[in-house]
Amino acid sequence: MRVLIIEDNPDLAENIGDYLEERGHVVDFAYDGVTGLHLAVVETFDAIVLDLALPGMDGLEVCRKLRKEAGKTTPVLMLTARDRLEDKVAGFETGADDYLVKPYALQEVGVRLDALVRRGKHPENRLLRVGDLRYDLDALTVNRAGTEIELNPIGLKLLRFLMEASPNVVTRAELERKVWGEVLPDSDSLRVHIHSLRALIDKPFESKMIQTRHGIGYRLVDPDAVSA
Repeated sequence: MRVLIIEDNPDLAENIGDYLEERGHVVDFAYDGVTGLHLAVVETFDAIVLDLALPGMDGLEVCRKLRKEAGKTTPVLMLTARDRLEDKVAGFETGADDYLVKPYALQEVGVRLDALVRRGKHPENRLLRVGDLRYDLDALTVNRAGTEIELNPIGLKLLRFLMEASPNVVTRAELERKVWGEVLPDSDSLRVHIHSLRALIDKPFESKMIQTRHGIGYRLVDPDAVSA
């Protein structure tokens, strides 16, 4: 299990991280809301531990943006000292999956994360959506505006990473690493595959979704959201 801990108290974050790593989990850390949201959107995690009182952007706003704007369904466990009913209701309304009040036992954090991840494996979480573009990760089928699109394996990989990161930019180096691993292709391979992906995802349609950030990488956007 890969877990992102968004907590501004380094000692608390380290305690949770050590506990989870001792049980074989991989842990990443963010110490403010903006960084945490960025990591949660551009990377893939099995679960997120989210504090509410964060600098830069509070946990409620992080969770709201993660759900409403980024469309990410990663299970979120909120950890907070706020124990009022209205605080808990606010947490669930912004998209949290569970809510644990400080002080807490580390064992309970682990048990709750395990339960959230089991629930998060429901098939409905395996459908990526950006605008009118749909990618079923189980059936490996792609369609846009109801039109089925056939992609080769590399095209499917590229599309998945771009959709998961949308609307953020994915660097060329990151895309190459995710698709080809440590054995990188020649310098033109990524450009050629992006061109082929555009021909199928964008060319037959009036609005374009795949954008180039010259010298940086690529991103996939919902044209309606960009123009709104």
